Amino acid sequence: MFLITFNKSKLPNSIFSTKFIQKKLVASNTSKQYDQITTICRDLFLKKMTDYGSAWRILRLTSLTDQIFIKAQRIRGLQTNKERKVDEGQISEFIGIINYSIMSLIQIEKGIVESPDLNLAQALKLYDNQLSVTKSLMENKNHDYGEAWREMRVSSLTDLIIQKILRIKQIEDNKGKTLVSEGIDANYQDMINYSVFALIHLQKK
Repeated sequence: MFLITFNKSKLPNSIFSTKFIQKKLVASNTSKQYDQITTICRDLFLKKMTDYGSAWRILRLTSLTDQIFIKAQRIRGLQTNKERKVDEGQISEFIGIINYSIMSLIQIEKGIVESPDLNLAQALKLYDNQLSVTKSLMENKNHDYGEAWREMRVSSLTDLIIQKILRIKQIEDNKGKTLVSEGIDANYQDMINYSVFALIHLQKK
């Protein structure tokens, strides 16, 4: 009879760590929750594309930024209203921020046009590509910084979104030039991810 053993000292300590296992489980759960939220956003984008086509393709980035700003301010107003009974208003506005931000990223990639130029299949492909890149950014940041956002309040995530919008507006006023800051596209991606995090929190209520 042979007794099979292994030397723990030769294996990474993280394998035997409960925290390591929990971190893996949470990361997996985050990916699933992220997909659930963005599927809802994509479905709404699809329905609006079906109804209105790609009329949004004529919008300049400044117009899209202003739309996002209005939605974020509405959310902040709802959060400060102590008589608020439900979170439904916040949910629809966060979804709007996600979709407007993805539209903005598409505009950066494709440029602004004078008339609608995308059919449903083309628009969805561009939408999916931008969402995939943005999700990868989220996963990389979570790998580096952990799931700290889970300890944040929805109101804090809202403030971060407004901060990002104000940064974008300043970059737009500077004609897109930055000295040390990340590009305008990174700010849109962050707003998408903050909005998804907020919706995950609201989903649990």
